[in-house]
Amino acid sequence: MQIHVIQQNQSLFGIAQAYGTTVEDLIEANEIPNPNSLVIGQTLVIPIIGSFYWVQPGDSLYSISRRFGISYQQLASVNGISVNQPLQVGFRLYIPPRPKTSAEFNAYVEPRGDTVAPELVESAREAAPYLTYLAPFSFQALRDGSLKEPLLNDFPAIARANNNVLMMVITNQENDQFSDELGRILLNDMPIQNKFLDNITATAKKYGFRDIHFDFEFLRPADREAYNNFLRKAKARFGQEGWLISTALAPKTSAEQQGLWYEAHDYKAHGEIVDFVVIMTYEWGYSGGPAMAVSPIGPVRQVLEYAISEMPSSKIMMGQNLYGYDWTLPFVQGTTAKAVSPQQAIQIAAENNVAIQYDYQAQAPFFNYTAPDGKRHEVWFEDARSIQAKFDLIKELKLRGMSYWKLGLSFPQNWLLITENFNVTKRA
Repeated sequence: MQIHVIQQNQSLFGIAQAYGTTVEDLIEANEIPNPNSLVIGQTLVIPIIGSFYWVQPGDSLYSISRRFGISYQQLASVNGISVNQPLQVGFRLYIPPRPKTSAEFNAYVEPRGDTVAPELVESAREAAPYLTYLAPFSFQALRDGSLKEPLLNDFPAIARANNNVLMMVITNQENDQFSDELGRILLNDMPIQNKFLDNITATAKKYGFRDIHFDFEFLRPADREAYNNFLRKAKARFGQEGWLISTALAPKTSAEQQGLWYEAHDYKAHGEIVDFVVIMTYEWGYSGGPAMAVSPIGPVRQVLEYAISEMPSSKIMMGQNLYGYDWTLPFVQGTTAKAVSPQQAIQIAAENNVAIQYDYQAQAPFFNYTAPDGKRHEVWFEDARSIQAKFDLIKELKLRGMSYWKLGLSFPQNWLLITENFNVTKRA
């Protein structure tokens, strides 16, 4: 498989010929939203085994082999050339597939309203073959220790059909906002806490959940140790059932990081207690802030490098957004950017006849356009290059895998590249 970036005057027919595939396969693999009006800077994943490389000035067989992690002798052999043959600029070399590593993948799915949209169910069904865990969001804890259930619809059946571990996501949300007071009650009132754990156990058995996942956010800093003790108690309780336990963590860069989102999340303790964590490495660019990459690679790396100094890398799942944002410029505090899928972003660029640019420092695509009302916009989103950069980081840091927020936003290239890079672990 190969990532190709659209250049000026390129067509799907010409690209298909260059890579030895068909226009139909390109459209199907990438679910191309604009086959007749490709955008300069748009990425395609070429659905071939291995990849091709065109020799550039200054290249040698040895330098190319080092770039792709194979021996120069093997590179020469698979291309039927001598190891001593001079390489002409523009000569096409075939690069065989590289060995895959194993990794785990989770995706949250969040039904909203009174019914589950058919499109959301279909999104879960399409993603499930590439997942280790499927996580309906969320069971909301109540102040008496009971649970408000989300709409589960077909999600348990989809998980069973695809050997996904069904993840029971539990939050301290009230009215869709995280509540430190609710957290205080659950973590400190022992009779309510015991009832809470009883209700979790009964519900998990009812639906077949096998990972209990606590997403407790904006807790009081004073409840840091109470949260750790609660997790120890929950781990002992759920371990008797043979279930996993996991947590979602704010993206910290030090143990002393200030702020309500961070202080009660003890990386070292969570790493010792739970089976794995999901670190929410996204939302640097967020709907209520100025335009920028949602998950720039530099800050993501900084968080993860801190995390592996506090816990085993094999317990860490990198959080990854499946969305971008469309901001109206200039940014005004109090305004909200519109969430867009990668496919929608490409369509917006096509409709406005603007090229997609790529920020190599952030490892993220973006573009600007002027709407019909004359207002300027800036869009940051994800593409094959940006997600490959994150996959490379997973392999470099030897992380457990990746967790997606959230299904329902189309990004077909992501799933293709999972299969190119990893063997997905199935635990069910």
